[in-house]
Amino acid sequence: MRRPAAADLFRSIKSFLVSFSFYEPNAEEDGSKVQAFLTEMESAIRDHPLWSKATNQEIDHALEGLEKYIMTKLFDRTFGTSAEDAITDMEISEKIVLLQQFVKPHHLDIPKVLHNEASWLLAVKELQKINSFKAPREKLLCIMSCCQVINNLLLNISMSNNRTLSGADEFLPILIYITIKANPPQLHSNLKFVQLFRRETKLISEVEYYLTNLISAKMFIIDVNARSLSMEESEFQKHLELARLATQISVASPSSSQGLPTSARAHKEESDLAGSRFPFMDSETESLSPEEVKQLHDLYRQVVTRYTLLSKALRKLSIDEDQLLSSVDDS
Repeated sequence: MRRPAAADLFRSIKSFLVSFSFYEPNAEEDGSKVQAFLTEMESAIRDHPLWSKATNQEIDHALEGLEKYIMTKLFDRTFGTSAEDAITDMEISEKIVLLQQFVKPHHLDIPKVLHNEASWLLAVKELQKINSFKAPREKLLCIMSCCQVINNLLLNISMSNNRTLSGADEFLPILIYITIKANPPQLHSNLKFVQLFRRETKLISEVEYYLTNLISAKMFIIDVNARSLSMEESEFQKHLELARLATQISVASPSSSQGLPTSARAHKEESDLAGSRFPFMDSETESLSPEEVKQLHDLYRQVVTRYTLLSKALRKLSIDEDQLLSSVDDS
């Protein structure tokens, strides 16, 4: 494309990119324009003297490079630009945060023989990479890598346990669980971007199967209810309410303990009580400086906020607060 003889192709590409500045962003219309342009460019490349002896593979590589180039240039215009998409992304992410706190493999009818934390973690990491790329093909490769980890897991278990694979009946529940564990950023916008701007001739066969399954996983999360998780409605609502409270507590907690596992956080807070986070337990009021009084007030606000939320959570669980405190004192 950089050769002087390819100047006509380069002008076509530049003109196409400039043409977008004349219109307001519209994902569906922009997708149609990109698809039509890539089809036109494929014909132009095949008919061009520079490519007269090129193989189909070489032409395909040129088209892959072209797609990456134009979509990188158009990324800020075409990815997640509508308010509706931003809202959907946020709602899905917030719902996943709640589901992460109580959904287990058995809620999705994933048999224990298919449990493999190492493979699941690898699939999670692959899916979480999706926002690191701007080209549709590279985003799709993240989805492919995630799904291939799951598929390989199913194949290996099938071979080692002499069991017959059940296709999507086993694949999709694991993918849903992986998606919940991963909470990939802007999931809706990423899927929409791939659907609209990846060359249509490439969205076939295995690629189409994996993409369709991830779209199904997204829809499952959007529409999740008690029945889909094999729960009673009252149990489902109770889990959601407690998850919301836990999220509020997490937000209200000091950043120093965020990201720690529950057991580690509990151990940290126990040691903190010895003085590291509450350094004024044995101090005399008269000895406190104005700065220390301010620090003490900040700590007081944090304690009250957490106590209020924890008390509310205990009431939801029908646990008597005084009895619980007494049991802790007795131990």
